[in-house]
Amino acid sequence: MADFAQLVTEQIPRLRRYARALVGSQRADDLVQDCLERAWSRRRLWDGRGELRAWLFTVMHNLYANSVRRQANAPPFEPLPDEEPPALAPSRHEAALELRDLQRALEYLSPEQREVLLLVGLEQLDYADVATVLDIPPGTVMSRLARAREALRRALREPPRARLRRVK
Repeated sequence: MADFAQLVTEQIPRLRRYARALVGSQRADDLVQDCLERAWSRRRLWDGRGELRAWLFTVMHNLYANSVRRQANAPPFEPLPDEEPPALAPSRHEAALELRDLQRALEYLSPEQREVLLLVGLEQLDYADVATVLDIPPGTVMSRLARAREALRRALREPPRARLRRVK
């Protein structure tokens, strides 16, 4: 079998050239690889008397013809649209639930943190204007905002706690 491997290896440049002529340079290496795999797995079919190159070209040609036939029978390829399909877009119901969760998370913030967060996040005021509105130093605005954002992140990550009463 070492003889067979050596003989096949010698034919690889010719196989590549033929594959490039059949399918172009993009897919040629795949076709050669498929041909070599098929030839190796069916090496017992080559009787050793005929020319190996012709047998390998036949194997490659049959692989190519099978792929063309498969593509002709396959449904046509239609690219997906760039926009997200409606089934994957968040529904109005999901958006309403997210708003409800956000509202509940905002309720857990202290009034001072909620004021700063809403003035900066919702009303788009800069820190100096928020400091003027609330009559606090700008540093306090920044620290309250940082704490409010972290508390909001925590509240939105954790599942809401159910308020259960103990019933006897």
